[in-house]
Amino acid sequence: MTEKQYAPSAKDKKMTEKKVKVPAEAPIQKTPVKTEIKSEDKKISEEKIEETKTEIKDEKKETKKQPVKKIKKDIAVVNASSVNVSTKYAVAICKFIKGKRIGDAIRDLEEVIVKKKHIPMVGEYGHKHGVGKIASGAGKYPVDASKHFIVLLKSLSGNANANDMDEPIVAEAIANKARRPMGRFGRWERKRTHIKLLAREKKVKENKNKKVEELTK
Repeated sequence: MTEKQYAPSAKDKKMTEKKVKVPAEAPIQKTPVKTEIKSEDKKISEEKIEETKTEIKDEKKETKKQPVKKIKKDIAVVNASSVNVSTKYAVAICKFIKGKRIGDAIRDLEEVIVKKKHIPMVGEYGHKHGVGKIASGAGKYPVDASKHFIVLLKSLSGNANANDMDEPIVAEAIANKARRPMGRFGRWERKRTHIKLLAREKKVKENKNKKVEELTK
């Protein structure tokens, strides 16, 4: 330390004692600026808002989804995989159903469940006496299998109605052997079958005799 700092003189003491007074700055008053909008400007702004609203409405009308035209289909299909049905019974029922209307096929299978009709089968099966006009022959009454087929036929009719088909007929009925899982302890195999049903519209054939009569007239 220097001598002045350790033992300052009287002048230095007075200088340190004197305090320079800094004039305090006056607080800045923030005056709120009022934005006055004239009546004419208000009218112009309102008109612009209305114009934008009308433009948005017109754009929405233009961007509305146009109705999509349905393409009419002539085919309805149902595929069922690994159905718990014997393949032998399924093949016989497919032959029994093929070429019939869907409603008629469902009624016939309901009669099979009640054992009024039998499904003709090839093999050593006893002859079943028919009811009414039904001819007798070798066959069986596969109740469980016919119940599964009724479910599939109902779904097929739903698909046909969705495709706007008139008088759908079972054009194809195919049954194939599926992969069979083993039963308990591998003693036997479960019965599994893949089934495919396809329906088409009934084609109305015109009689040639009517055309000949029209030509002669």
